[in-house]
Amino acid sequence: MVCSALRRVAHARVCLVRKASGVPRSRRCLGSGLAAGGAPGGVLELLGKSYPQDDYSNLSSRVLARVGRNLHNLQHHPLWLIKERVKQHFYAQYVGRFGTPLFSVYDDLSPVVTTWQNFDSLLIPAEHPSRKKGDNYYLNRTHMLRAHTSAHQWDLLRAGLDAFLVVGDVYRRDQVDSRHYPVFHQLEGVRLFCQHELFASIKDGESLQLFEQSSRSARKQETHTMEAVKLVEFHLKQTLTRLVTHLFGDGLDIRWVDCYFPFTHPSFEMEINFHGEWLEVLGCGVMEQQLVNSAGAQDRIGWAFGLGLERLAMILYDIPDIRLFWSEDERFLKQFRLSDINQKVTFQPLSKYPAVINDISFWLPSENYAENDFYDLVRTIGGDLVEKVDLIDKFEHPKTHKTSHCYRITYRHMERTLSQREVRRVHEAVQQAAVQLLAVEGRF
Repeated sequence: MVCSALRRVAHARVCLVRKASGVPRSRRCLGSGLAAGGAPGGVLELLGKSYPQDDYSNLSSRVLARVGRNLHNLQHHPLWLIKERVKQHFYAQYVGRFGTPLFSVYDDLSPVVTTWQNFDSLLIPAEHPSRKKGDNYYLNRTHMLRAHTSAHQWDLLRAGLDAFLVVGDVYRRDQVDSRHYPVFHQLEGVRLFCQHELFASIKDGESLQLFEQSSRSARKQETHTMEAVKLVEFHLKQTLTRLVTHLFGDGLDIRWVDCYFPFTHPSFEMEINFHGEWLEVLGCGVMEQQLVNSAGAQDRIGWAFGLGLERLAMILYDIPDIRLFWSEDERFLKQFRLSDINQKVTFQPLSKYPAVINDISFWLPSENYAENDFYDLVRTIGGDLVEKVDLIDKFEHPKTHKTSHCYRITYRHMERTLSQREVRRVHEAVQQAAVQLLAVEGRF
């Protein structure tokens, strides 16, 4: 892994990020410049708190620089527009007994959470692959940057809330292309019902029950009655159909696909037919009763959903590259300064500057190599100069049985033309870092 490799080469004391991408010398060079945590025993200061570092710490300086930016709260940013449109819809459609909004909205919760909040509270098993160090950004073994806004569900339920939206930045190590970025933004919704709320509009509803002891099936949990599950599922799908109709307009074709999430059952993905193409836009389901019970709401049943703000904005506004959301180019930002947040807008592309494409090949080490480590390394050194990284070839040597990977890196600046010289400098830094930090054997 990157962090263990960093410790092996710490004596080299090279700051590849500064050398390749012009990070000012006044910025502290942490470890090798690729990981912000340094060796175990160090301390990371983040959002006014201190976190001791250990063998799980794997935050890069590039990702740390994004913490606290809160694009979803920047007025007239496209992600802010989506958030505000969703808020407006829920405030107008769902009103409490005293005329106040039924749903509370939380859009400034800290992205630093415990691993218990991110995984255990959501019933994600200890050995589940989503916990892997290679897929997440850990401050240490007990704290991380949240991988989803669901990390706040349990705490808000425990506080007694039964209808809320959570919006925030989330962090995952992933492939590098125009639709994936290590930081993106999610919006989460939760609604709980007591027996009276769920059955009040049903004839003879007073005789119906939320819970029973039976067996789990594909359509229900072992503790839920079929009547309760069907009503919760109907309410969930009706709520989300109204939401996407508000966002995309009337006449939208929608379909529901059965899926799996550890914290809901049954679970669904919503797909919409947009411009002749079926697109997945959100995931949802009936909340696992074990989660609800553990948070102190044993007398209630509920639903939850989650959607990606970038995903919706890219579809709605025809934004082709996820890196653009981080752009400070006025030509991008001014297109979303609208007098009415519901005003239709189609992104007018900036001039697309030419790409510079370089390949990199290397023999993999015998163990502890993960593709996400390489993708994160390229992101850290190349930053937003990197448009995408594709694994274009795998080869196993017939005699040594060593495996070689060849990756194609596409460099393209969103605001100007890159020179061969500056790309070569970045690419050579990637080659050097891959050898030093990932223990690969270069074929370049």
